[in-house]
Amino acid sequence: MIKYIRGTYAMTFESGIVVETASGIGFAVHVPTGSPLYRSREGEEVMVYTLMIVKEDDISLYGFATEEQQSCFELLTAVSGVGPKVGLAILSVMEPDRVALAISAGDHKAFKAASGVGPKLAQRIVLELKDKVAKGFVDGINLEDVGAATASPAAQGAGQAIAALVSLGYSQSEAALAVSKIDASLPVEEIIKLALRGMAGRR
Repeated sequence: MIKYIRGTYAMTFESGIVVETASGIGFAVHVPTGSPLYRSREGEEVMVYTLMIVKEDDISLYGFATEEQQSCFELLTAVSGVGPKVGLAILSVMEPDRVALAISAGDHKAFKAASGVGPKLAQRIVLELKDKVAKGFVDGINLEDVGAATASPAAQGAGQAIAALVSLGYSQSEAALAVSKIDASLPVEEIIKLALRGMAGRR
């Protein structure tokens, strides 16, 4: 498996970019059109986290600016009816933290902004993934913590942020540690964004 590709941006095509490595090989990588990768300049050094998807008649590389985006893509494409193209379309209009928040809040309408996502598929995404988010939240928190979360809106927001981060592939302890360093009175989406930024800086 190709974990990542480091090289220089060579060109853009309809659904991705070409990354040229030091060996002179140009890799065509499908990326979200909303990604900074898609807006790279010629000759700019880029690092792309990749997933290779092999089908009977096709082998394609899908690329992401961050490991969080990559994890989110894998989460989305696990849903029945969400193929790689739709997964990229969602990530072209929504950041991973927004995806996690929409799933956690049951906001299926948010996904309809992506090309190829109709009302039924949007509802299926939330329906199939919400249990994973909820399970991640419940498994790592004891009853006292749940009681505190119910009593305090700030703690409730922190709990939702932790659940969203767990759904993106972080461990419960890793997510809780990151959220504990952030002002719990902030909006949930902002807590998730700051936590992701903090964890990315430690990698």
